[in-house]
Amino acid sequence: MNTDSSKKSYSYKDSGVDIVAGNSLVEAIKPLAASTRRPGADADLGGFGALFDPRAAGFTDPLLVSATDGVGTKLKVAIDMNRHETVGIDLVAMCVNDLVVQGAEPLLFLDYFATGGLDVAAARDIIAGIAEGCRQAGCALIGGETAEMPGMYAKGDYDLAGFTVGAVERDQLLKADNLAAGQVLLGLASSGLHSNGFSLVRRLVADFNLDYAAPAPFDADISLGEALIKPTRIYVKSCLEAIRAGHIIALSHITGGGLYENIPRVLPKHLAARLDATSWPLPPLFGWLAEIGNITPKELATTFNCGLGMVVVVPAERAGEAENMLSAAGETVYRIGELVPREDAGAQVIISGLEETWQS
Repeated sequence: MNTDSSKKSYSYKDSGVDIVAGNSLVEAIKPLAASTRRPGADADLGGFGALFDPRAAGFTDPLLVSATDGVGTKLKVAIDMNRHETVGIDLVAMCVNDLVVQGAEPLLFLDYFATGGLDVAAARDIIAGIAEGCRQAGCALIGGETAEMPGMYAKGDYDLAGFTVGAVERDQLLKADNLAAGQVLLGLASSGLHSNGFSLVRRLVADFNLDYAAPAPFDADISLGEALIKPTRIYVKSCLEAIRAGHIIALSHITGGGLYENIPRVLPKHLAARLDATSWPLPPLFGWLAEIGNITPKELATTFNCGLGMVVVVPAERAGEAENMLSAAGETVYRIGELVPREDAGAQVIISGLEETWQS
């Protein structure tokens, strides 16, 4: 071994990884994680793993349901705006909304945060958003991973991934074989774009030289950037209440693929969903996107949620009760259609009045 004392002594920090900053972040986020504690999750951050006790959470014969997702290129908008406090809510929402469509209650959440160089203040804002999302969903933030990877990300860039586990009592699992023609479709309003379609949105912003800081062309009260990064709505508590009351037969989380691609994911092959485009308002943000990008109504409804973050299937005879319960829980609810028999090899989503109502 060469022991020449004149040679440079290398450290991990010289390569771009700051262990001290990482430890500072862990200490900064411990109170955030503690604020999400719930029955079944009592461990502190810092161990190699975390435990959850479903019995302590009140389950007797639970099935475990898991989901994982990210925020997508919405992160680039947040990074360009230097606004990091809401993307964590998006991360949680994209995962837990996928759990509740099975009838499952989210129990625990873990995050993966990767960056080229750790900015402790920005990272704390991000994880504060994750904790807020967990509080909204009623699940515990029980751990995660922060990875500094110099050379993998440009300065200031980062990526997020989330993983959640939930539980549903075996006899309360939402199943497609309970669906039938004549059941009513309700739509729950979205808060905006949620976390899908941003590659197209960013392309329009770039091609038309738009400024995130300028007033939104469709809402002068907020900036364009603020309108675009509104956090994804979390539907967990409202939908769980209605599920447990027996009002909900199925749920479809409207994410990438929009109305046309997501509703069929919960339908048996012999049924189709017939929607009426005049039964809910197309929010101005989506109308503006359609106009500036010359996006056809069919493309709009295949790319974006178009104002509906969740589609709910309810029994016709209990549709009014379901609407009232969901509205009382804070949702904006529209009666948007019904299930019908599917024609041979026909489409599973039919939206009447689409061209006439949404044509720019």
